[in-house]
Amino acid sequence: MKKTLLLAVCGACALTAAPPASDACTRAVYLGPDGMILTGRTMDWREDPRTNLYVFPRGIERRGALTDRTVFWKSKYGSVSAAGYDIGIADGMNEAGLVASLLFLPESDYTRPNDTRPVMGLSIWTQYVLDNFATVPEVVAELRKERFRIDAPDLPNGVASRLHLAVTDASGDTAVFEYVGGELRIYEGRQYQVLTNSPTYDLQLAVNDYWREIGGTVMLPGTNRSSDRFVRASFYINAVEQSADPKIAVPAVFSVMRNVSVPYGITTPDKPNIASTRWRSVCDQKRKIYYFEPTLETEIFWVDLSTVDFREGAPEMKLPLTGDERYSGNAASEFRPTDRPFAFLFGV
Repeated sequence: MKKTLLLAVCGACALTAAPPASDACTRAVYLGPDGMILTGRTMDWREDPRTNLYVFPRGIERRGALTDRTVFWKSKYGSVSAAGYDIGIADGMNEAGLVASLLFLPESDYTRPNDTRPVMGLSIWTQYVLDNFATVPEVVAELRKERFRIDAPDLPNGVASRLHLAVTDASGDTAVFEYVGGELRIYEGRQYQVLTNSPTYDLQLAVNDYWREIGGTVMLPGTNRSSDRFVRASFYINAVEQSADPKIAVPAVFSVMRNVSVPYGITTPDKPNIASTRWRSVCDQKRKIYYFEPTLETEIFWVDLSTVDFREGAPEMKLPLTGDERYSGNAASEFRPTDRPFAFLFGV
């Protein structure tokens, strides 16, 4: 187990430590029997982030920024990825069963004085992980070297890009990566099942410990605030039925994600990290199935990665979700080739 020092603070102190922002998400990992690992997340955003799904095959030549002083790679693994505004990847699973998710963290600070390391655009950071790694230990070993610095241009809605990254592999091992004061903090272990937003992860863990002392069966905090969602997700992801049957496990995880979702139409700019849930996803990392539930639709659909062509040389594919499209069942056959490579948002 590797983690930074856990700060001992009371729940109230942590809850008031967050700076105001109105974009949020929740992520939770289900550690079921017989290798049934599922990762669920909500995408909470103040406006429609214009999410579309993409299939990226193996063998794509990529760069981490526009400048030549960046990281270059060729994708080793194919993936199904969820894009925001068609400029960056917020969530996805690769064919090895590795799931990577970006969530909002207002306290993120990627800058160091006189930093001359190669640049990695925040918009492609998630895809870099999905392209290159199969397990959490592989991701941790590479990112711990800190070979690059993060460049984070503002998002199209004017919000500063302040995000942290969570990665879970098919064994259930998880790592959370946060940049605070320019320094990378890494929390690795199966115990790190839940991630929300502000405050930083050490304080979130302390708040969760506080509520565990009270006892989740007695009461749980019920607001939409980040720390309250963290506590509820931590309790319910382990309280729901633990099953090796995907017909039970997948709906159970969706039920947890709905419990920590923010009802549609609610935005509270003067409160920390509250915005409507726009969609939910659940990744079945044992069977390699990516489930997706748009808030404004009545059906869940999914992408069975075993039915996707990830061969090198296969085209990049897109599943549009921003019009009047409706999908049900396995939507893998509904993806269509894109007319150009995915264009990531780079600041430099």
